[in-house]
Amino acid sequence: MSSKETTSVDLPDRIVSRVEDRLSRTEFETPADYITYVMEEVLYRVEKETEDEDFEPVDEEEVKDRLQSLGYLNE
Repeated sequence: MSSKETTSVDLPDRIVSRVEDRLSRTEFETPADYITYVMEEVLYRVEKETEDEDFEPVDEEEVKDRLQSLGYLNE
């Protein structure tokens, strides 16, 4: 692993077994190395997707008022 600081995480045995089965077809030496790589890849993609989206906080009351003024809500 590239990081010197680590934290232990419990994983189901079935996941670790699947990772161990794949190790011989990868460049990784340990399940921890492989799992770290996979998690870094997944997190990178998820973080990249959420960075690309512009989230703007919306006031729910303003939305309801606007929809009502447009005739979409009858309250």
